[in-house]
Amino acid sequence: MATKEFKCKVCGYVHKGDKAPDSCPVCQAPASEFEEIKPAKKGLNTNSNAYTIIYAAVMVIIVAFLLVFVSQVLKDRQDANVKNDTRKQILSALNITDVQDVAATYAEYIKGDFLMAENGKPSEQVDEADFKTSDKYKQELAAGRRHIFVAEVNGERKFIIPMNGLGLWGPIWGYIALNEDRNTIYGTYFSHSGETPGLGGEIATQYFQDRFIGKNVVKDETVALTVTKFGKAADEQFEVDGITAATMTSNGVNAMIKTVLAEYMPFLTKACCKGHEGGCEGGDCCEAEQTECDGDHAECDGDHANCDKHNK
Repeated sequence: MATKEFKCKVCGYVHKGDKAPDSCPVCQAPASEFEEIKPAKKGLNTNSNAYTIIYAAVMVIIVAFLLVFVSQVLKDRQDANVKNDTRKQILSALNITDVQDVAATYAEYIKGDFLMAENGKPSEQVDEADFKTSDKYKQELAAGRRHIFVAEVNGERKFIIPMNGLGLWGPIWGYIALNEDRNTIYGTYFSHSGETPGLGGEIATQYFQDRFIGKNVVKDETVALTVTKFGKAADEQFEVDGITAATMTSNGVNAMIKTVLAEYMPFLTKACCKGHEGGCEGGDCCEAEQTECDGDHAECDGDHANCDKHNK
């Protein structure tokens, strides 16, 4: 049985046999003009659909692996950048902008992140390792963890409260800084994830945020601070004009302020100093590093009116 094939290089005739013929039966070329046809090696057909699918799958796996690897390598740096961005936002609420060294500036002004106790007193200090980014305070509030950042600016104490809410197209968030009276606004910061540029997105602009400065937050133990339709703010003490043609986003900011600050009412109204409950009684209102009230509360003027000087 013939196992080989020989091809004439002159005319292309193919001869099957154990060896080339003495001469080509077609063109009479001698045996030297024949060459053996070697069987093609079997392999993957690069023109087949199977090859295309396998190649694409392998490339996807390789790229995915590289992306995961790069993500893991850069994770610590990315997390640090997000946290620094949050620190910048908190500083912006204190009207501190154009910061070069965020970490150093934050440490200079922010004296601590505290959790509000049931009586309104900022008590438990949050470890820096547990510092939360802006998107986490909604979950923190839902879990009953009400954060209050205590700052000192030009020798005066300020309190910053984080807020999260919902705009027209997605999440909105911000920080509101209060003077030591816990009622007068020192500064604000607002931002968003997808509000319309030139409309709802304007809540992130300085000219909108500056409208809140000097306004009061609480009246008769209720959150009276209100964002109205543009041009409708009538009460200069409590009302702020919203964004022109961005009623839904303005309403979202208003709802965020009222919902979140209502959770802080014991702090805003200094509940820890009222009726002695968790306040001056027994010196409980005094911070650990400060002088405790005397047994007769002399430092609180008897009626505890000055108790706030011992409170954060």
